[in-house]
Amino acid sequence: MRNLDLVEFVSVDGVMQGLAGPDGDFPYPGWGLEYPAPVQAEPGTTPFVGTTGYLFGRRTYEEMVAFSPHQPDSNPMAASLNATQKYVVSSTIGDASWEPTTVISGDVGASVAALKAEGEGAIVVLGSGTLARFLLAAGLVDGLTLFIHPLLLGTGTRLFGDLPDLHRLHLESSNTSERGSLVLNYRFA
Repeated sequence: MRNLDLVEFVSVDGVMQGLAGPDGDFPYPGWGLEYPAPVQAEPGTTPFVGTTGYLFGRRTYEEMVAFSPHQPDSNPMAASLNATQKYVVSSTIGDASWEPTTVISGDVGASVAALKAEGEGAIVVLGSGTLARFLLAAGLVDGLTLFIHPLLLGTGTRLFGDLPDLHRLHLESSNTSERGSLVLNYRFA
């Protein structure tokens, strides 16, 4: 059985919107560009070790497919993304061009539960806020890695919003980058 782990990049006030670039009329596009690379390069902070699948919402998938396939294998995150099975939740993408990718439509909860039941390793959700909130509410998430960057944005879409239930977490590890970003690895209790 595979774990399902969320890997999320947020500001201290929980904003995930506009991390890597323009996102509607959000006033701080690309606010996270100065943080992810230094944090991911530090020992013990790479969230993709043991990953056997990536799960995306449509918008995040489209952002990733525009970038990762064009990166060299010397970029470890892009190499992992390019080589690993990907799943995208969408009712509008008919044929996913970033191989290997499988499109999930219909009953997302049942489809994700079936993916978790097969194979070993972990399925990692990167970003994909709407999907992440759905998976949390459905009780399908096993772990959470938060990259918390040292700034308050004051506005924007927050990762968790309102969740219907209490979720208890157990801190497994924590690291701090030279730039003051925190990397917190949690398991659901």
